[in-house]
Amino acid sequence: MPTTNANFDTFGDRGPLLRWLVFTGLCVFATVLLWRYGLIGQMVAGDRTYLSSIIALLYVAASMHCLWRTIVISREADAARRSGALIAAGSGGLALEGDAIVVKGLGRLPSCLVSSHIHDLAVKARLQGARRLDQTLLLRGLAGRLRGSNQFGAFASDTLMKLGLLGTIIGFIMMLAPIAGLDTGDRSAIKSSMNVMSGGMAVAMYTTLAGLVGSILIRIQYYMLDDATAKLFAYAVGLTEVRVISILEHQPEAAE
Repeated sequence: MPTTNANFDTFGDRGPLLRWLVFTGLCVFATVLLWRYGLIGQMVAGDRTYLSSIIALLYVAASMHCLWRTIVISREADAARRSGALIAAGSGGLALEGDAIVVKGLGRLPSCLVSSHIHDLAVKARLQGARRLDQTLLLRGLAGRLRGSNQFGAFASDTLMKLGLLGTIIGFIMMLAPIAGLDTGDRSAIKSSMNVMSGGMAVAMYTTLAGLVGSILIRIQYYMLDDATAKLFAYAVGLTEVRVISILEHQPEAAE
């Protein structure tokens, strides 16, 4: 179906990776500017709990995981696009060849999750005979395999947010602790307490800021990843419903 292929072409086989690179490049540029003007150094020096540094390290780790998943989805998208092009160009039907699917006259489908799903459909068509193919359960399995460990993004974002809130609580504890034994007649004690209180406030503010910013940026990255995954799944549904099932139902001998 040309419309389905055209819609997928707008998605692009390397689109998710390019979007991640552009977004991360902007984040790196902003980080360099903050470092250049001393704001990051001020945050690290002011946070005696080192929670801000821990949040930054966790953010980098989550970003690397998102990059890995983005590369996987990009490769799956490329292989699925090539599989769809082969099926659209073929006129001799589909055949099982071991663990692979062959488009007669054109060759095997590229190895990918969508091709594996088409292989499962072909096996099901051969085993159940002339009955109508229902791929509902198989599509659920395909959706789960495509999502993979994408849910780690929600966990990472929530963890960064809670670490920021933990830093807020610790900072307020540090800020309020000197008040209990404060002698209002001792100016030096008051001055020392004010220094401690300002340090506690710095911890609270810096960790909260780091947690909020890290959580938002991680959510944006995984939103782009989830969007790419959803588009790939939608393409797989259109390809199998429009072309593959029609071939397997009307040409059952192709799955023999």
